[in-house]
Amino acid sequence: MKIGILRETRRWRDRRVAITPETAELILKNYPDVELVVQSSELRVHKDEEYAAIGIPVVEDVSHCDLLIGVKEVANEALIDGKTYIMFAHVAKKQAHNQEFFKLMAQKNITLIDYEYFVDKHRSRLVAFGFWAGVVGAYYVFMAAGKRFCHLPIPGPEQCRDLSDLHHQLKALELPALKILITGGGRVASGVLEIVKRMGVHEVLPNDFLTREYEHAVYTRLDPEDYVKRKQGKFDLKHFYENPTEYETSFTPYTKVADVYIAAHFWNQQSPVFFTGDDLKSPDFGISVISDVSCDVPGPIPTTLRTSTIEQPFYDVKPDGLEEVEAFSSSNYVTVCAVDNLPAALPADASRTFARKMYHEVFPSLFGDDQHKIIERATILNDGELTPAFSYLNGFLNE
Repeated sequence: MKIGILRETRRWRDRRVAITPETAELILKNYPDVELVVQSSELRVHKDEEYAAIGIPVVEDVSHCDLLIGVKEVANEALIDGKTYIMFAHVAKKQAHNQEFFKLMAQKNITLIDYEYFVDKHRSRLVAFGFWAGVVGAYYVFMAAGKRFCHLPIPGPEQCRDLSDLHHQLKALELPALKILITGGGRVASGVLEIVKRMGVHEVLPNDFLTREYEHAVYTRLDPEDYVKRKQGKFDLKHFYENPTEYETSFTPYTKVADVYIAAHFWNQQSPVFFTGDDLKSPDFGISVISDVSCDVPGPIPTTLRTSTIEQPFYDVKPDGLEEVEAFSSSNYVTVCAVDNLPAALPADASRTFARKMYHEVFPSLFGDDQHKIIERATILNDGELTPAFSYLNGFLNE
């Protein structure tokens, strides 16, 4: 099997890589039938020379490879007919912005394997960048808080070497008695908490968050049972996941007491929204800074008008009319961060942990017998044709 390690071509500033030199060495040592080449890149966090030093050819043309492995979507002009790709394709949820890209892959008879659907038999994801999305999303909140509440600018995460450097930069902040609200409880939320806890922010129970005042910064984390309620009957998590339309938001009271909100939850499009534009216009709406790590557009958070970028992560939203204006232009506006590729700001840390997970959880099935159907479950297109598990995309692909 000849594998090409791709450079990122769709988002040119993304410096991540799915196979680091460290993991490449392990592949060469333990899978002698696998041949690796790396596509030359001036931007990648790991330099061409690092791969060449361990005997991996650095090439421009990867058309001789059987399998091409990148991180994000491949640029249309870079797609090679008839090849197998592994990437985050962002098509399986019928993402409109990638519909033409999806059609092009089908026309080119490409086999598409998507990282998001590498799952075990219990449908738990095996590889993800979620933790690092949470880390960077929380860091951006404190960047914004530093500017809005402390008048102290701190450097962006892309200017930091690694997680340790992020923590070092945040030491300069002396937070006022902010109330920080977090929704979610998975990998993303664990990354958020990595930053929040290291900032020395104390955790309080949701009810205390709502009813008590504090002389220091505090946070609370909400699970679904805290921010939605069943219209008829008692809350049941499994029932909520299966029947989201039978629930309504109970989030509104938190908007009146929180100063900062970090959204790190998974959201089903049929689930209730967290709050509305009318809520935002209420005189007792208290949230000033929102980091929407989940970044659903349109989604449950009305201030997420669009995604933002690592180069320009913030914009302000006027409560009256939900109009976007320049970031930090008024204390009466809500400052929003909605970067949709957060882990790219910490490419070394994110790439290292992702590549290690791929090596242990996916590569045994990819390079050997797929007895647990890990590769099969993640294959969306096979030679340009939808696989049975993704047949629901037929209309999206052919309309």
